[in-house]
Amino acid sequence: MTTLIPKPKVLLPELPKLIPLSDRLTRFLNRLQPSPEALILILAVCIGGGAGLAIVLFHFLIDWCETLAFEHLFGSISAWGLWTIAVIPALGGLVVGLMTWWFRDWLGQGFSALLNSSGAQKISPLRPCIKMFAAAVSLGTGASLGPEGPSVEVGSNIGFLFGQLFQVSRERYRLLLGAGAAAGLAAGFNAPIAGVFFALEVVLGATFTTPAVSLILLSSIVPALIARIAFGAHPAFDLPAYQVLSHWEWILYLGLGLLASLVSIAFSQAIKLTQAVFQGRIGGLTWLGGLPKPIQPILGGVCIGLVALQLPQVLGIGYGTLQVILEGKEFPLQFLCLLLFVKLVTTAVSLGSGFVGGIFAPAMFLGACLGAVYGNVLAIALPSTWLEIAPPPAYAMVGMAAVLAGTVGAPLTSILLLFELTQNYLIILPLMAAVGVSVWGVNQFKSIPSIQGLNLQQMGMNLEKQDELEVLQKVAIAPSSIAPT
Repeated sequence: MTTLIPKPKVLLPELPKLIPLSDRLTRFLNRLQPSPEALILILAVCIGGGAGLAIVLFHFLIDWCETLAFEHLFGSISAWGLWTIAVIPALGGLVVGLMTWWFRDWLGQGFSALLNSSGAQKISPLRPCIKMFAAAVSLGTGASLGPEGPSVEVGSNIGFLFGQLFQVSRERYRLLLGAGAAAGLAAGFNAPIAGVFFALEVVLGATFTTPAVSLILLSSIVPALIARIAFGAHPAFDLPAYQVLSHWEWILYLGLGLLASLVSIAFSQAIKLTQAVFQGRIGGLTWLGGLPKPIQPILGGVCIGLVALQLPQVLGIGYGTLQVILEGKEFPLQFLCLLLFVKLVTTAVSLGSGFVGGIFAPAMFLGACLGAVYGNVLAIALPSTWLEIAPPPAYAMVGMAAVLAGTVGAPLTSILLLFELTQNYLIILPLMAAVGVSVWGVNQFKSIPSIQGLNLQQMGMNLEKQDELEVLQKVAIAPSSIAPT
């Protein structure tokens, strides 16, 4: 009888454990013990550089999608008839709908969930990439939205990712989100000052310590430099020279501000209404809420495409048409009024149906139309022998800031944005007059219970505004912000 001899166990050498990048970075910084000023500089360069490169890529993606959709695809099917232009937004809605279904955890999740998780919830670096691509498809195929909302959210996600990498505390996550938001807007408009005030005024909404403000300021410089290298040092719009021709003209700008508040309220309520329609909360249209989420952008794209058959100027971001209005080229008064109304409706449908984009560009488009209409009416009603006034493009420029301020509730951002776009100090006082009246008028209407403004999520950014006064009083960038190993 043979005895079985057990085989000796082969001991495999243990593989070294992979240390996460964040832990290695934490150990490295703990060894260096950088000063608070050095840490601020590191964070600012990282967030600003990352956001700047991402926004440059985002704009190239928009151009690529637009070329693919309206030059190659439409060029191939346009022989079937002009009606084929309506197919492009519907196809864009199909792609966005499929992305919403595949990546619903990234595209549909509210950003407030990350803020309330105390930094414990991790996000993937692919999240801002998916958001960026969905927005590029939306805008490139004709959705009546703007690139600024996605730019701000992509920048905020990059700020969150760096906070995740540096393992900062919960209080500092919000500050890094603001730095990323400032970087996103600064790169999108080539307007670093407006980016800073947007972060302070809209995203954070509180008083800051000096280190916190330094981080926001430095985070806006880097992406603006990257944008100037990629797109040139010229502003986003080529605006005509502006000058005030009469001191009595200030009264007219106050009237424009009041009208801008009415347009802002109508715009905000239209967005809320269409979102309620597609959520099935409006009587008689509850069946829309039962549609699968991927189907809703297709339906919105069909609506936009049908409107574009008669009015193609409403497609996409609309910077080309906006430039024509600001250059003072003649548009009939009736056409400007129609463009104002239809752009408002198509933007609301685009956002409500699930396309990805923001409302900065549409709000400025509406303000330019309103200002051009107002300026043309004044030119007819007030002969030059009575009162010498500025031409309609001047009122269009001021109207852009007034409607934008009333819509997003950011008067300082709007004033500084138009100042950076025009690079003309003479426009400041008319802007301040119109924007002040616009925001005042919107606040008066908001006192009515049935009328409320938009939050940032309804503006196209999955970021909810919170009261940060108590939180940010604790913020101080210091070496202790790095978690010990």
